[in-house]
Amino acid sequence: MRRKKEETKENVPRTEVILEEKDFAVLNKPAGIIVHAPHRFKADHPTVVDFVRARYPETNDVGDDPKTRPGIVHRLDKDTSGVLVVARTNDFFLHLKRLFQRRLVKKTYCALVWGRVSLEGVIDIPIGLKPGSVKRSARARNMKMVKNAVTEYETISRFTRGEEEFSLVRVFPKTGRTHQIRVHFLEIHHPIVGDQMYGKRKNPWELERQFLHAESVEFPLPDGKRFRIEAEMPEDLSAIVEDLEKMGSRRS
Repeated sequence: MRRKKEETKENVPRTEVILEEKDFAVLNKPAGIIVHAPHRFKADHPTVVDFVRARYPETNDVGDDPKTRPGIVHRLDKDTSGVLVVARTNDFFLHLKRLFQRRLVKKTYCALVWGRVSLEGVIDIPIGLKPGSVKRSARARNMKMVKNAVTEYETISRFTRGEEEFSLVRVFPKTGRTHQIRVHFLEIHHPIVGDQMYGKRKNPWELERQFLHAESVEFPLPDGKRFRIEAEMPEDLSAIVEDLEKMGSRRS
């Protein structure tokens, strides 16, 4: 096992390697880069796949579509940071794919949202694609590709800053729909701080990306052992939590 902060050759994004095993690697994806370019088109900027190809050339033959997303079984939004598992062999890719299909992968996120959220809850609201847009919605008319979506959450802390209230929540998506967490929290009137697509564009810290971090992932390995790993919260988010904590917090 090795843990390193890397990188960078030209056009390869800086990415932290949390763990390397012979069958897979775990990355802490930084915000601001996409995992892979869609539909076989070249991305305008470096992607996580560029890093994966450079560091793990064996992945060029791994996956359902190795030309576009070698070793990639799941994704994170461009402006979401955190845990990303990359398969280095086809056997492990198929193992992970089956686990995701059977919903046996437990993903945990940390988010800061506007307002005072209940201590725990379940958001069970279908999500679809808004016509003529890349945005997802739970209530737009004539939505396409509507699918069930379930998100569980628990509140870690509540904060007051001036006249505004915020809640730091731990989120457990039970399905893996695009933009699911962001849309669901908008739907219960607690959008994620910094979300430029689904939330308030202005925030006290001028954060230009959503406060959403993939904190950990947990799943069974092929030998049956349970595997869990965490990704440290990046400085742009942890600094906001520190700022809020200085002003006092409460959990009630």
